[in-house]
Amino acid sequence: MRRKRVGILIFQNVELLDFCGPYEIFSVARLDEGRRREELSPFEVLLVAATLETVRSYGGMRVIPDVSFDTCPPLDILIVPGGMGVRREIDNSKLIEWIAFQGKKVEVLASVCTGSMLLAKAGFLGGKRATTHHSAVEWMRTVFPDVEVVQGERIVEEANILTSAGVSAGIDLALRLVEKYCGSQIAVNAARHIEYPYYPIEGI
Repeated sequence: MRRKRVGILIFQNVELLDFCGPYEIFSVARLDEGRRREELSPFEVLLVAATLETVRSYGGMRVIPDVSFDTCPPLDILIVPGGMGVRREIDNSKLIEWIAFQGKKVEVLASVCTGSMLLAKAGFLGGKRATTHHSAVEWMRTVFPDVEVVQGERIVEEANILTSAGVSAGIDLALRLVEKYCGSQIAVNAARHIEYPYYPIEGI
């Protein structure tokens, strides 16, 4: 298969595992487990930020983006994480406009944690089911009453838009996408490689 290009958005005070979890899954996926060391992942992963300046996560880790909004190549998948920084970025028109532009072009648009707030602000969740971090459910219901905010589901799918619950749920989200693109065994192998439990939707 042609390698799929995954863009993971990052911004100041982004939640670390929200973007590192999916990054790890897409990076370790292999179509041929027996040639893990020789083959590349079927996914090319890029960290995307407004500029190429260093981004500091909510936990303090400094991260260097791969590309900026202006230099980002065409994407197949866009992942929008959450974190404390969402409270500021939800009013960042440049970032919201970029999500709106890219979200209309990608094959899959997805969020982790409160990243769903940014998808809603960009106009993608009106009239749809979506989820977010458990502590932000009421906040999202108040700000976006046209969204059916679901609690208790780690992943909510609406056609090509997937939202996931808080933090570690981003790993489940990425595994779900690996399964969709590459099959259940590839997703199970990726989960096994990082010692993470995963139960495929297709079965094996």
